[in-house]
Amino acid sequence: MPQLKLRGVEVSDICKISVGMVQEMQELLKCPKNYFTLECIKSTYIMDGEIVKASPVVEIAWFDRGQETQDTMAKIVTKYIHSAGYEEVDVIFSVLEEKKYYENGQHF
Repeated sequence: MPQLKLRGVEVSDICKISVGMVQEMQELLKCPKNYFTLECIKSTYIMDGEIVKASPVVEIAWFDRGQETQDTMAKIVTKYIHSAGYEEVDVIFSVLEEKKYYENGQHF
């Protein structure tokens, strides 16, 4: 945990930025790198009946760590997406509740 779902970003770009980005997030959250998952979701964006290239969207599902940490996490993700050549990026957080998150049948 956390889980990052990336849309509008090429798989090759995610591979290029993943090591550094996860390392910075790991240092911020003080958790092992194997807690992080990055998923590239292929999406087709349509506007006015045409397929268009849209700005990346990164959804982060995680346990709440406070506003300051969330702000820093969003800045880390934004920095790396920008470094991959994307001008805009939206970062959206979904807060998971420990009692509703199960790993191997046990909640946190």
